Amino acid sequence: MSDPQAISSHDPIESTAGTLELVAQAAQRGATDARVAAARTWTATGRFASRLVDTTCDIISYGVVFPSVLLTRAVPVNNAAVCGLIEGAQAARHKVDELHHPALVPSTDSALPALAPT
Repeated sequence: MSDPQAISSHDPIESTAGTLELVAQAAQRGATDARVAAARTWTATGRFASRLVDTTCDIISYGVVFPSVLLTRAVPVNNAAVCGLIEGAQAARHKVDELHHPALVPSTDSALPALAPT
């Protein structure tokens, strides 16, 4: 069956040292593989973020801005609705200026004397 000479020549200390060496090599290879995997993951994550930002900007520019400009250009300029929008925007700007910068807006109180007697 088995050779008694072979069994007795098997030294457990050499076997343990060989096993520890194998474990150390495996740990070194595992650390190297982990570094490589982390670098690949970091690169892939950066590429994903870049594509996400690019796609988002494309969607905003072509999906929102372009149709808005196209619709704006389709409405005639000399129209009552357009004149109303322009006057409303000017009134809103004036109101915001009154609220935030009262010194810049001319006052409605006149320094001229009243024409009607009081």
